[in-house]
Amino acid sequence: MCPFCELPDSRIWHENEHFFVVKDAFPVCHCHSLVIARRHDASIFSLSSAECDDLNRMLRWIKNAIDELAQPSGYNLGVNEGRAAGQTVSHLHVHVIPRYPDDQPDPRGGVRWVLPEKAIYWE
Repeated sequence: MCPFCELPDSRIWHENEHFFVVKDAFPVCHCHSLVIARRHDASIFSLSSAECDDLNRMLRWIKNAIDELAQPSGYNLGVNEGRAAGQTVSHLHVHVIPRYPDDQPDPRGGVRWVLPEKAIYWE
């Protein structure tokens, strides 16, 4: 059973033909959201051109919505593609993680921290 295929409509914040947005059930920060594919497929690399266009539109929509609600200073976008990359739900979803001043002592490196021993490249 896929948890994203079974989400109740009441969780959906916004939607278009190929994607919908929900607030993350286990957020790492205020307004952490997920853009989830309607089609049950694990891979972002399986998207059609039309789906890519809709994903882009949805990412722009959620950024604007979060900007209005929370005025973050930046964003991390993340897709875990495959088990080795940490994908635990085999249904395509993009994490949209707003970032705020001082939410981390030193945010340099951003998503590079998935491999902490290799993250620091500036020293």
